[in-house]
Amino acid sequence: MPEIYFHVRWPDGTTERCYSPSTVVEDYVTAGAVYDLADFVGRSRTALGIASDRVRATYGFACTGASDQLTRIERVAAGYAGQAGAKVTVESIVNADGSPR
Repeated sequence: MPEIYFHVRWPDGTTERCYSPSTVVEDYVTAGAVYDLADFVGRSRTALGIASDRVRATYGFACTGASDQLTRIERVAAGYAGQAGAKVTVESIVNADGSPR
């Protein structure tokens, strides 16, 4: 499966590299886009769920990397849930080797 990484900037300016086992994440987030916190979490939940399902269809088991990444996104996002107008920026989407998509 063509795994990719999407780099996000959280509302406080910290950045994080997020993993997806499938390019499907590109159907839900765009490099350079800014999302409301809840919207970003929802898009991530959908994209990573589909990505995990694709792994299951190919290999017969769900992708724990996708579910772990979603858990991390939800946990970090919960820390900003009380901030009005909290935004997440998708800074880039890259291939597993770090080359741009």
